[in-house]
Amino acid sequence: MSTFVPPPATAAWTHEHARQGFEVVYFRPSGDEPHGQHIVGCTTAVEDGLTWTVDYDITLDADWLTRRAVVTGRSEAGTRSTVLQADGAGRWRVDGAPAPHLDGCLDVDLESSAMTNTLPVHRFRLAVGGSSAAPAAYVRALDLSVERLEQNYRRVADEGSRQAYDYSAEVFDFRCRLVYDEAGLVLSYPGIATRAA
Repeated sequence: MSTFVPPPATAAWTHEHARQGFEVVYFRPSGDEPHGQHIVGCTTAVEDGLTWTVDYDITLDADWLTRRAVVTGRSEAGTRSTVLQADGAGRWRVDGAPAPHLDGCLDVDLESSAMTNTLPVHRFRLAVGGSSAAPAAYVRALDLSVERLEQNYRRVADEGSRQAYDYSAEVFDFRCRLVYDEAGLVLSYPGIATRAA
């Protein structure tokens, strides 16, 4: 079974290839969820000639289930914000309205963030060779629209002390191998980001 040490106080990623940018995140215990995590981060980027920033504030419960996410985006078009709330059992509200298209999702996944690929692997606790679907509430970077994203993770042989997973998102025809550190934070996200701190 996979186990991780507690996350560090802060981490950062350089985004590359798909976009040029930088992401910084801070972890601290949640005041709202006993034994949960409060994660605050920001990505600034240039993508297809457009500049944008996305700030996020995510609350997780003790099982690493997303319970609330506040996402704020800034671009040439202006500033917008969206709030996602989840009951931990796969039901969501987006800006206060029920979001049945997200039924069964347990994680938020931000298009702007490499960090959010941390959330499902903490929940899974997969042994090597194990796999799991991980449908997520997927928040787009530019307009903060919220879609359902079907994903799959399969744990493969460790790379030393680092866990590795074959990741796929069929809607994007995307597959890669994700490598995580001892805290379960992505070190290498091919074509997307690499850990900077």
